[in-house]
Amino acid sequence: MSTVLPRINNGTGAYVLQCKKLVFNYCERWGSNKGMIEYIKKDLIDFAKKNPQIEILVQPRPHHHPVIRGYYLNGRDKVICTRNMTPKEISDKVNLLRDSSGAKMKNLAKKPVISTTESVRGIWSPFHTNPHSI
Repeated sequence: MSTVLPRINNGTGAYVLQCKKLVFNYCERWGSNKGMIEYIKKDLIDFAKKNPQIEILVQPRPHHHPVIRGYYLNGRDKVICTRNMTPKEISDKVNLLRDSSGAKMKNLAKKPVISTTESVRGIWSPFHTNPHSI
């Protein structure tokens, strides 16, 4: 009897979500936390059920604006302030953190300089200088 082994292709087998933990910080008293409190009471449970691979932690943080912290597998974290946001806007930010890779932001508008030489002027040599100045 021969066993059938699954064919493994890079990137097509299993997808590992890069976000491992989301921390929701809020204050019960400040008015800027109203949308966050509403999101936690109504929408966070559905999000947690749909994403069981993400650890979710809700922590009160008195006398501060609400923030969401995303922790990633590469050791980095991202923080988004949700001051005066509606639950729908907070849901969009939570999905953004969930889908993010945790990598540093890169400026895509600026094209990198690609060169075949180490310097704009080429490789330096003492024979390229003015012999009278040596």
